[in-house]
Amino acid sequence: MRSTHSAVRRFTLAAWCAGLALSATIPWAAARAAADTPLNVVTSFSILADITREIGGDAVKVTSLVKANSDAHAYEPTPQDARQLGAAQVLIVNGLGFETWMPRLQQAAGFKGKTVVASEGIKVRAFDGHDHEDHGDDHDDGHKHDDGHKHDDGHKHDDGHKHDDGHKHAHSHAHDGHDHGPEDPHAWQSLTNGAQYARNIAAGLAAADPAHAKQYQARAADYIARIEALDARVRADLASVDASRRKLVTSHDAFGYFGDAYGVTFVPVSGVSTSAEPSAADLARIIQQVRAEKVTAVFVENVSSPRLAEQIARETGAKIGGRLYSDALAAPGEPAGTYLGMVEWNVRQLLDVLR
Repeated sequence: MRSTHSAVRRFTLAAWCAGLALSATIPWAAARAAADTPLNVVTSFSILADITREIGGDAVKVTSLVKANSDAHAYEPTPQDARQLGAAQVLIVNGLGFETWMPRLQQAAGFKGKTVVASEGIKVRAFDGHDHEDHGDDHDDGHKHDDGHKHDDGHKHDDGHKHDDGHKHAHSHAHDGHDHGPEDPHAWQSLTNGAQYARNIAAGLAAADPAHAKQYQARAADYIARIEALDARVRADLASVDASRRKLVTSHDAFGYFGDAYGVTFVPVSGVSTSAEPSAADLARIIQQVRAEKVTAVFVENVSSPRLAEQIARETGAKIGGRLYSDALAAPGEPAGTYLGMVEWNVRQLLDVLR
């Protein structure tokens, strides 16, 4: 039924977008010169939308395709998404294979604007435990970059490699036709990377809208200062917890960058995808690992089912911690409704248990 439903959605999306290109005959530069309207920006998911609003201010109009508390891994674009993207001047994506559905949506929408990859230039965390510097020319998001080559993320990857904790994790990165490569896309979980996201987004907005370039750069500088201040507080707060206690279980493998940056060991129940289900053997291994390493807490995410995490807590005696936000913000106005608010919220939940 799911494959039939997806096929119908794809057909509907294509049909909706068939005439979209007919309305895109006026160059954006000319339209913007004629009227100083806000730059029309579409972001792939809510975290990028918040960062973009912080940097763009009133010079941008931002629409997020994947909304707050929604799962970007399992997302299926709609005809409305295609219409919004077709009218956009700038598209901001995470890259690193996170938005596996984006190339199809761009094609259907006939998007002709500028694409900004927020993760350009970060040190990419690989699922095999090896990091490598990203030079902006090998993003697995299916977009064509400045090197003129089209990169494909369509590799099914079963990560059975040993991680830094010496335990073997079997993460399946393929789900419902959405295949992730060997790179961890959740780079925003490190605030150092968040600052790089801000720099890339500011540069992208300035390139698309030179008239407001100084405004974007000034707002970005202020925002990055706030990111760096929070990063210093997070490091100090977590360093105050004994290293042996900084171990916990999460729903899926979304906190690797956070763990690397702040010295926390995360044991994910499933892989990078929120839709991935661990086998009975994997679940038994995790329960054994939690007991052996005296992991004190199990945390559930806002985009994941709590069922497996709750089962692990029951069988090990570990405490259920507060809800964490991994791939999506909370609703606007809530404590985790912004990128910085999300990080502060998550750290508070961790400290409440780990201390």
